[in-house]
Amino acid sequence: MENRYKRIAVEAALKSGHLIKKSVGKFGKVSYKGPDNIVTDVDKAAETMIIKKILSAFPDHSILSEEGPPRSGLSEYRWIIDPLDGTTNFAHGFPFFCVSIALEKDCRVILGVVYDPMRDELFYAEEGKGAYRNSKKICVSGTKKLPESFLATGFSYGIKGRGKNVRLFGSFLMRSLAIRRAGSAALDLCYVACGRFDGFWEMNLFPWDSAAGIVIIREAGGSVTRFNGLPFTPYDRDILATNNRIHNQMVKVLTA
Repeated sequence: MENRYKRIAVEAALKSGHLIKKSVGKFGKVSYKGPDNIVTDVDKAAETMIIKKILSAFPDHSILSEEGPPRSGLSEYRWIIDPLDGTTNFAHGFPFFCVSIALEKDCRVILGVVYDPMRDELFYAEEGKGAYRNSKKICVSGTKKLPESFLATGFSYGIKGRGKNVRLFGSFLMRSLAIRRAGSAALDLCYVACGRFDGFWEMNLFPWDSAAGIVIIREAGGSVTRFNGLPFTPYDRDILATNNRIHNQMVKVLTA
């Protein structure tokens, strides 16, 4: 893969991330995509900025982004974009949100870039080239036992889907060291990749939530599957991501 793809993705993530950071507490209209799923004018402005940057470099590429309609191109490449993962956090001034940009070729994610503007942390990975945070190589944790593991999860926007995860939360709470629910799946995945978390599970995700993070975790030595241990793609809705060492232990809990 040409390094130009990574360069454009990084530039787009940094530029939009700086816009998001400057907009904390200063954004305008908040609207609802669903009963409990909000979007701000900053989401849309960041998305416009990212897409413009990508299409100026690769006009024949396809685009799949959270806030706008999909764009079909003539190339085998497709960009999967979440301009602001963690909008609810952003809207409330809770500093845990990010920009997530992935590149897919022939239905395989080959590049992932995630930028946390509040901590100025840039996570990225190219297929076969390792995973990095601010130019330093990262790897998953060495924790081997679920009772010693620090886990993360998220709850879907749909009320109907939360009941099952409440039950799973309880199961893991009784079998792990601790659990956090911070509100940005893309950052949770990056935290598994760099060893801050040992494992992460969530239901009802969309491609833009997971695409960048899964290649970063895999290049950091971790495992990403569905709850049942079968192979995961960004178009699957339930995800389990771990340091690999506790993966089967978490699968057993998720499928019990």
